[in-house]
Amino acid sequence: MLRGGRARWLTPVIPALREVEAAGSPEVRSSRPAWPTWRNLVCTKNTKISRARWLTPVIPSTLGDRAPYKGCQAIMKVLLLKDAKEDDCGQDPYIRELGLYGLEATLIPVLSFEFLSLTSFSEKLSHPEDYGGLIFTSPRAVEAAELCLDQDNKTEVWERSLKEKWNAKSVYVVGDATASLVSKIGLDTEGETCGNAEKLAEYICSRESSALPLLFPCGNLKREILPKTLKDKGIAMESITVYQTIPHPGIQGNLNSYYSQQGVPASITFFSPSGLTYSLKHIQELSGDNIDQIKFAAIGPTTARALAAQGLPVSCTAESPTPQALATGIRKALQPHGCC
Repeated sequence: MLRGGRARWLTPVIPALREVEAAGSPEVRSSRPAWPTWRNLVCTKNTKISRARWLTPVIPSTLGDRAPYKGCQAIMKVLLLKDAKEDDCGQDPYIRELGLYGLEATLIPVLSFEFLSLTSFSEKLSHPEDYGGLIFTSPRAVEAAELCLDQDNKTEVWERSLKEKWNAKSVYVVGDATASLVSKIGLDTEGETCGNAEKLAEYICSRESSALPLLFPCGNLKREILPKTLKDKGIAMESITVYQTIPHPGIQGNLNSYYSQQGVPASITFFSPSGLTYSLKHIQELSGDNIDQIKFAAIGPTTARALAAQGLPVSCTAESPTPQALATGIRKALQPHGCC
């Protein structure tokens, strides 16, 4: 099953008349003519259907105390190479958080995912008695679990008995986004504040005592640090590859559209080494000599190391993989001299 995205063109919007989606307040009016402009492409997902649509970047007109450049008028454009994921407020939290700092953020998806081995994974989920617990290190692994429940009509038995049996064991996760998805299928989580797989491995080693293996649904590009650390500590683990990462089919076209409409962004954030691999060539070609002006940001240390390996300066590495931490880091990286 392929999770890609299909583009859907919506009605043009007039910049001078539209309102900010996040705050509900009018945007600052432009002194230029109100020419119609197409909205920027971002990919939004739920757990069953992946779709792409055109949305307007969020530019709050009233920034309050969180405005980073008091007395400075420039609105800087930042590009985030990730899918949009709407929260309970109906908006991607990265868009909202960066908007609060006066940064005009646009999301462009660079990865798609093909789910694998769902029949085998479904069978394993049906037998919690064979495992000491679960490990989820990505939202995609949780989506694979949801697909298993939906496709095999296991929702009823999951609610009746399987969920309770898994909750009697440890369910380890990395990051708030993954934890939120795991919670939605009724499982209690721990370890979400660890921030990355390496720290989660240390956390598991400090707590795990079961002789049964931990079930680890993962992707084809998983890092070996977690399996190796657990193996070295004598903690049994059974991995199953439930998805593979592939380039998003619209990378080049979406980036071309962004650059032609918005120009070279002040900052670009990468969310994974694979996302960097699939998009860097296009970014270099489109940016040309202006690439030295871009502040490159990474969501975590693994992605930062991948950037450095490509010879790119890393201006910002988020202290944790959260919208707040990334927005704070980008704000500091873009802080103009003389503004406070």
